[in-house]
This record gives sequence, structure tokens and C-alpha cells, in this order.
Amino acid sequence: MTPGQGKGMMSHLRSSGRWARGLVALTATAASTLAAITAVAGPAAAAGHLQPAAAAGQPKAGDACTSADLGTRHPIIKTAEVTPTITHFKGWYVTQGSTGNQSVSTNTTETISVSVGLNGTVQGSFAVETLGSVGASLGLNVQVNYTQTSSTNKTISWNFFQPGYYGLYEGTKKVTGTYGSLNCNRSTAGGLRWTEGPDTGSYTTFTTLEEGAVRCEDKVPANSIMAKAQGLLDCGSPAAAAKHQAGPVPSAKADQAKRDADSAAAAAKAAQSMKAAQAAKPAMRAAALNCQSAVYRIDVPGKPLNWSAPLLANDGIRLRESNFFSAHLDNWRLCNVTENNGVIEASLWNWGNGGCATIPAGIANLEQAYLTTATCGEDDLQRFYIYRDVPGSTKIGLQNKYTGSMMGHDRYADGELIRQYSSGRQDGTGTYTLTAV
Repeated sequence: MTPGQGKGMMSHLRSSGRWARGLVALTATAASTLAAITAVAGPAAAAGHLQPAAAAGQPKAGDACTSADLGTRHPIIKTAEVTPTITHFKGWYVTQGSTGNQSVSTNTTETISVSVGLNGTVQGSFAVETLGSVGASLGLNVQVNYTQTSSTNKTISWNFFQPGYYGLYEGTKKVTGTYGSLNCNRSTAGGLRWTEGPDTGSYTTFTTLEEGAVRCEDKVPANSIMAKAQGLLDCGSPAAAAKHQAGPVPSAKADQAKRDADSAAAAAKAAQSMKAAQAAKPAMRAAALNCQSAVYRIDVPGKPLNWSAPLLANDGIRLRESNFFSAHLDNWRLCNVTENNGVIEASLWNWGNGGCATIPAGIANLEQAYLTTATCGEDDLQRFYIYRDVPGSTKIGLQNKYTGSMMGHDRYADGELIRQYSSGRQDGTGTYTLTAV
């Protein structure tokens, strides 16, 4: 076995009950009901860019932290945008003799996938914590695990009490934005503080799905899901609508929306495939490294085990005890070092095998992907942020630049692999010591 194999705010608006009857009675009751829901949901119910509030219980920039937190991180929501989105739609005309329950097959207009960061999915505790922070800060019930809206046609059953021209829809509020991370690091003001780290990313999620029917003459709240669906209707003159028989009504707006959604989905898929292909390419040439002269061991504080590079190409960096036979595999240099706002960025060059520490591209999107070495190249998978304890202490935390994950180990044992953990190791096992040899 290789190391890589190791370890709503809104309910469904269904056809039965007072909601359907109120909707077709010029929707006076529906408008007031949705207005009340909007008021409960707070500012996040309206579309547009929002300034997220800090989630309860989360550390804030400037709060004190300890050396055990050097190997951990927490999300900070930087921006958020809430947009009513229709995922399925069909224009439908009901004549005087065709009222009652009908099942209508709607077309897919947009598919929303929940994702955090570069992976196009939700991997690890940091991603879940990020989405939880989004929901808490906006006051919305959002999806916090990987899922997506249906990409196939969906049948909606609806009880039509009056004839008219309807738009049947399924929709949701799409929530998008950017995040950063809070990392523990030495502060110029003294001590250790949670500070905003260099890594950032984007997220997408959505709220509870809503099914409904809306007519051109209905009065609905602005920026609501129902208003978005009403905008897809061809609301022409009554004489033009009367020409239609009971059944599906062609909608130019709906058709265009579907074409736009298909084009956007195809472009996103192509971009993701290209990114994956680029990430999978091995480095074609070694980078010219500018390494510092100092040599270090990366130790477990107060323990004899430390990072040791692999002898075999398909193995990973493991905890080992230094001895006469270590052959410099436990010796590291910091190369191409830069520093920004007190955070060091460097490549970790191993004296024993001449490689640079890296997360393998093929498993970089996985929680607990193992750390190994490879031919040094100009690759962010080989770059690490180093967070330091107060001056005089050699304790550090390490974060991969590309994945954003913190380095740590699952248990303290000889031969244990060094792995990436999206939120770090909360028990302090992601804190190491940079010991000069």
C-alpha cells in the first residue's frame, strides 16, 4: 500500500395548502408571506454584495494564540454575494378546462455545486468550517457539505386553481464569495496573535431549494427567488398568451438562460480540467535555488523524532530519530526565502536526497495527503509559509502555499508520515521546532 492509500430559511413551497390558493388570488397573501420570510432572513435575503459579520466563537484577527496554534488555521470570510437563482424552469399555460393537479417537467437552467478553494469540491474540516462561517455570518441556512443542484430535468407537481400563464420553477439563493485564513504568528506588538495569512480562495454554496409557480400579474418581493422566476416568463399581452393551448409555453428568456448556463458550465469544466492537467504535470526542470547556509532539523518539540526525507521515490517524509545512518535525510535548508508581514515563505531542500518537500500533485486535493520530496522546481506545491513563535523560541507551523493546508502528523510514532490537514492539528501536533544543526 502506498502512502497515498493511507489513512431553510425557506421550506419547499409545495402545491398543497393555503400557499397555492393565496398565490393565484392575485398573490396578495403570498407577497405578505414572502415579505415576512425576507424580514426573518435579515439582510442576506436580498441579492448583492454583503459584508459578513464575524461568526460567533471564531477567533478574530488580533486575538491572542499559543504556540500549540502555530500549526492550525481558521477561515475568515472576506466577501459574500447572495443571488436568487433559478435552477429549473418551464412556462405553462392553463386554460379554463385544465385546472387542478398537473405534473410539469421543467428544464435545467443552472447547476450549482458547493465548493471551497481550488478543488471544485468540499474537502476537509477547513472547508466545512468556512461554509459554516458563511451561514453564521449571513444568517442563512447554507449547504456545508459537497452537493449540487439537479442537473437533469425535474418534474414539479402543482395544483392550479385558476387558469393563467404560469412559470413553474425550482430555485435557491446562490452564495458566493472569498475567504482568507487566520494563522497564529509572532506579532510586532509582542506575543503570538491570530493574523490574516497570505492564502485566500473562493467558495460557492446555496440555501434551501424552493419550488413554486408564479404568474405575470403576481406582485412578488424584489430580489426574491419568485421574482427571478417571474423575470423568465414571456409576459406579453393577454391576447398573445390566449393563443397558447394548455401545456408548455416556449420562453425565449428561459431558453437563453439555459444556453448561458450550459456555456458557463462548459467553460468552468474546461478551466478545471486545464488546471488539473497543469497540476499533474511533473516539473520539467530543476529550479536554481538560493539556499541559506544554515542547516536545520524539523523536530517534534521535546521529542527525538523529526522529519526525514524518503529514500524511495514513492515514499513520503516520515518521523525518524536522527542517528549515524541518517545520511543527512533529516537535514533541511530554507531556499528562495521571502518574508511578508512577518510570515516567511520558503522551499525546503533536503541535504540527503537533493529534493524539495512537496505535496504530490495527483493527491494535492485530498485531506491528509502525505508530504514527500521531488525534483526542485518553480511550483507552489513546493512552497511553504512558516509561522514562528516569539523571538527566542524555535517553534514553527508550516502551511503549503498551493493547498493552504497545514502540516502535521496523526500520531507520534517512528515511521509516521507527515501529512496535510486543512485546518491543522488542533491538538498541537502540527507545531514543530526548527533546530539548527
